[in-house]
Amino acid sequence: MLLQRRSNDEYWPLAWSKRDLWAVGRAVERAEAAGDTLRQQHDFSASRRGTATALRAIDEAWGGGYYKIDPQAETDPEAAEAVFGGSELVIDVQTHYVARHRAEAPGVEGIMGFIRDVAPDRWQGLDPAHHLDLGSYLRHVFLESETAAAVLTCTPGDDRHSILTNPEISATRELIDRLAGTGRLINHSIVHPNAPGEFDQMESLMAHGKPAGWKVYTIAGWGDQPGWRLDDDECGLPFLERSRELGVSIVCAHKGLSALARAGSPADIGPAAASFPDIDFLVYHSGYETPVGDSEEGPYDKQAPAGTDRLIKSLHESGIGPGANAYAELGSTWYVLSRRPREAAHVIGKLLNAVGEDNVLWGSDSIWYGSPQPLIDAFRTFQIPEDLRQRHGYPELTDRIKEKILGLNAARVYGIDADSTRRRVASDDLSWVKAAFDEHTANGDFQ
Repeated sequence: MLLQRRSNDEYWPLAWSKRDLWAVGRAVERAEAAGDTLRQQHDFSASRRGTATALRAIDEAWGGGYYKIDPQAETDPEAAEAVFGGSELVIDVQTHYVARHRAEAPGVEGIMGFIRDVAPDRWQGLDPAHHLDLGSYLRHVFLESETAAAVLTCTPGDDRHSILTNPEISATRELIDRLAGTGRLINHSIVHPNAPGEFDQMESLMAHGKPAGWKVYTIAGWGDQPGWRLDDDECGLPFLERSRELGVSIVCAHKGLSALARAGSPADIGPAAASFPDIDFLVYHSGYETPVGDSEEGPYDKQAPAGTDRLIKSLHESGIGPGANAYAELGSTWYVLSRRPREAAHVIGKLLNAVGEDNVLWGSDSIWYGSPQPLIDAFRTFQIPEDLRQRHGYPELTDRIKEKILGLNAARVYGIDADSTRRRVASDDLSWVKAAFDEHTANGDFQ
């Protein structure tokens, strides 16, 4: 998965660079050596030995020093488990699925068509509508990965144009709460402050959806409005005032992965965070933009900010420092960066310096990429090389910092009892997964 050309619905998958092609060739060579049949090769590639092979190939292609992996992990399953195993509490703050009955709805059919078009080999003989549904979500997120708790969120759009409606999001959380116990799934409610009538619905959304926070897309236009800002007088500031009145202390904003659209910039995060210190602003994707050609983010450049530098500049200019009320989330950002480790070192290093080690949040943007486990394993073994740390003042990516990013930071922000969740996961036989899927399908996909 780490070397496949996949994407979510928000960007075109990156073309393979020369380094990518070298790494792909190396990984294919090792898979062929590991098994005589295509099935054996597939099993190898999907295993942790396959992950080790892919990451070591990526590391070699970029000159080494980014992924710390024992060479034996490529051939020895026990060595692979030793390399990638960990005891961190993993909390994924960005996950999605597609309701089957909505796959051909207006707007959603465009998303599904994009998903089919960008990776046609992934769907040979398969229907993405069925393989991006709740059953696959439960399998990928809870059965095939070490994710202890997840936040279910959604794309923008009204009830006729979205992959899930707000009632369906909250119904999913209620179903899993009832069968698995509370704490395994948390939900957002999606709010479009620039849409007619949405302000009046916010109180009802709180009462019926019981969201942990709002999810907003400033890039989403409505009517003749091209988008909005969190700090604009017409939409953003009234929305934040209303959130404060309702006691909502978490606002999650999609920033980045916007093809550089002006309304997708995180330039408004600093002013909003400074004006509303009692609200936590979770910046989904951290303002990252997918590269064009061989371009990549380097050290922070306040003179020509792009990608995550736009977020960092906004925070600096507004006096928002590490440990304040701005958070950087890594969903899809880490997927893209994992095969571009030099850029990853700069982005992770800059974000740690800007928001602090307590304010970087783990997200995978699953279910778009399948199981998040390879992404978790890649992050566990990732390191910022010493020469980059010395040259640019980046912190060492210690085990303690990784533990915070993978789960402890999200537990604090979202009010999850980390110790209780650990105990629940340790004794969980996951039988509730099948029960949840059976009940969901028997009830007609929450229709």
